[in-house]
Amino acid sequence: MISFGIGQSGQSLAFSDGVLKHFNRHRQTRFWQNEAGGLLFARFELPVINIDVATGPRRGDRRSRYSYWPDEWAEQREIDDMFSRGLHFVGCWHTHPEDVASPSHIDRRNIGDCVRRSHHALNGFIMVIVGRNAIPDGMCVSVCDKFTSTSRRSAYLGRSSADFEMPDSTRRS
Repeated sequence: MISFGIGQSGQSLAFSDGVLKHFNRHRQTRFWQNEAGGLLFARFELPVINIDVATGPRRGDRRSRYSYWPDEWAEQREIDDMFSRGLHFVGCWHTHPEDVASPSHIDRRNIGDCVRRSHHALNGFIMVIVGRNAIPDGMCVSVCDKFTSTSRRSAYLGRSSADFEMPDSTRRS
């Protein structure tokens, strides 16, 4: 598990080992690998937001080396299904073919649009971008609030060097 503080809020995001392993499986470490992505679901045990599930990629997603377009119908089904299990949609994740991931202008615009279009009681959504470097060093974790649509307003949370260890390559979760 790794954890990131959320600005001055006193809250933190905790990513389960299962979510981190899911991210690791989809890193674009080979030149032929396409971007992958999905949704993030959490349980709230304030002040900790536990991100317990990462979905995707899905069969209906459109993917290329440098782009990812999710199957929005499948995403809505995931949101409904996870909510019935007590998990809340809190954001999105996807990969980038760069060592240390950083959000593009399109990424920032898309997460801002998502926050504004969604019906929720959250202050914002989480955006995780997974780069080629090992987890967590290659990850970029940010929060986009209800009022942001550009990168200048996204709150970069930083990188953690917490106690996450990768399992051996033969183990799948």
